[in-house]
Amino acid sequence: MKDHLIELFNACIESSSEEDLQVLQHVLKGIHHKISGKNTIYINSLLHMERKLENGICEITIPLNPLLNNSFEITHGGITATLLDTAMGTLANSQLSPGLGAVTSQLDIHYLAPGIGDSIQCRAELIHKGKKTMVVLGEAFRSDGTKIAHATGSFIVINTNKTEGLNRNGNCDCNSDHLPLFFLANKKRNERK
Repeated sequence: MKDHLIELFNACIESSSEEDLQVLQHVLKGIHHKISGKNTIYINSLLHMERKLENGICEITIPLNPLLNNSFEITHGGITATLLDTAMGTLANSQLSPGLGAVTSQLDIHYLAPGIGDSIQCRAELIHKGKKTMVVLGEAFRSDGTKIAHATGSFIVINTNKTEGLNRNGNCDCNSDHLPLFFLANKKRNERK
């Protein structure tokens, strides 16, 4: 596999434009962050997420580059959605006791302005914390301070113990009444396979 990757890398270097090289550098630095332990999740590494969690507020900032653009050469809405979901989910999970986790059950986003500039920063704060659900507010801003998106996220609180929640593959391992129906439906679907 290494020989194939080296061959592919060399072919990319030889035929790349400056923009292609910029994107390749961004991706390689992200992979290096994952390998070196700076980030534990690939998407956080690839997006070069810088995270700050203080006083009940989560902020995540990423640098912008052409890799993240849509066909109009502005940040793809899915990237903004990923950042908002990550900031809100990080905050929700930080509010829970060990053995509990929060997973997104609904994400509503209103896009307000194009994502352009040097970076995007997402900010999340808790609106409601119940025993089974949480609601979080998220906002995304570009580097000039313009708000580009406003979001709310609903999160289901789950037990992260293998016998009472989702296993590492994201499949339901139980018939617990605190899990939403779509998790239970996923379990039944997997049992039929």
